[in-house]
Amino acid sequence: MVFSKHRFLVLGMAFAVSACGFAEDTLWPTLTGEDPSGQTQQSTSAKPAPATSGQRSAQASSTSTNAAGRASAPGRSQPALGNSNFKPNGVTPGQQTGTVVGKKVIKLREELKRLQTAVAKQNMQLQRSRAKVVQDSRRYHSSVATINSRLQIGTTPGNPILVRQYNSAQADLDRLSGDIAQMNALSSAISSDSTMSSFLSESVKATLSISGAVDEDHRQLAILEDEVNRTVILIERLHKEVVEDVRRQSNYVATERSNLNLLASGVRSGEIYGASLVNQAMVASAGGAGGLRAMPPRPSNTSGRSPLVLIRFDRPNVPYQQALYTVVSRVLERRPNATFDLVAVAPSQGGPEVTAFNKTKSRRFAEGVMRSLVEMGLPPSRIAMSTKVNGGTRSNEVHLYLR
Repeated sequence: MVFSKHRFLVLGMAFAVSACGFAEDTLWPTLTGEDPSGQTQQSTSAKPAPATSGQRSAQASSTSTNAAGRASAPGRSQPALGNSNFKPNGVTPGQQTGTVVGKKVIKLREELKRLQTAVAKQNMQLQRSRAKVVQDSRRYHSSVATINSRLQIGTTPGNPILVRQYNSAQADLDRLSGDIAQMNALSSAISSDSTMSSFLSESVKATLSISGAVDEDHRQLAILEDEVNRTVILIERLHKEVVEDVRRQSNYVATERSNLNLLASGVRSGEIYGASLVNQAMVASAGGAGGLRAMPPRPSNTSGRSPLVLIRFDRPNVPYQQALYTVVSRVLERRPNATFDLVAVAPSQGGPEVTAFNKTKSRRFAEGVMRSLVEMGLPPSRIAMSTKVNGGTRSNEVHLYLR
């Protein structure tokens, strides 16, 4: 696992934010390049002794694994499609009466036949589209499951096999988007037929008031009116179900786009994460908007507050992503509307030129952490970034605070 492999210190702490009514036992990790006196992982008894730093690191690794497993477990399956089959009942034939109204009835009957033929074709197209959506969705989930399975047991960063599988999953999701686009075009065609069916219904009613009709004309008109009304209802139901299919599948693909972006980060780093952070927040808020903002919040005063995550950049390539994802995802599970302060902390040793250089360097590290959070699915509007100088630190650091 990342924590034991790279041997950086992870401190397990309990925290409570009384002002926000949020209390939780969670990790407040310090990620550093220092070489701690790591100890071998040991299984704990029912009543464990006080943990050493090495044991805390092992516990953190186990926690991140469990969180990733929960996130990658089945549960993000495709929403159900409608299953109705919309077949018109056909048009009852009639006989010619030789009257003006009789000729009008024949014309209306032919128009209804053309309309029902169009509806039957649209129904066939809908059934084919649904079958293709299911097929493409299964292929997509198979590709994603293969990648997650490999990431779960560990792999090299940028594994070319996983890169090819990721590209395949992306192509599968693109095919799903194309399927939805076809269903959306079908919805527009059905909407036009709905307008035609309403016009046809009004024409039948108007024909009933035309003089010069015989009893047979009115009998055929009554039958025709019933069949037109049934066709109107059939088209309305067809249109409603297609619109619902398009809405659900569009939301699903948008969600999977975000999850796929996070999967790309996992392939690059060789680590498994889970679902996109914003998707987790929306699920936790029961499908709400998750408190998304149009603009990032203003930085707040973090003096005297303990950070959720402290990343110490005292050597190149500090592997902070897994711990960062685990902590933020846990917070969002309980506070879907949570916002964060991301603070670049620079040491103040040296003259003004050195301090200015360290501020720029810390800001660059903070921007990298910000990019990682965005790739994990956290909207930039949830993060306020700022910079400060701290005489008590010896290296460049990035702190993440919960508001």
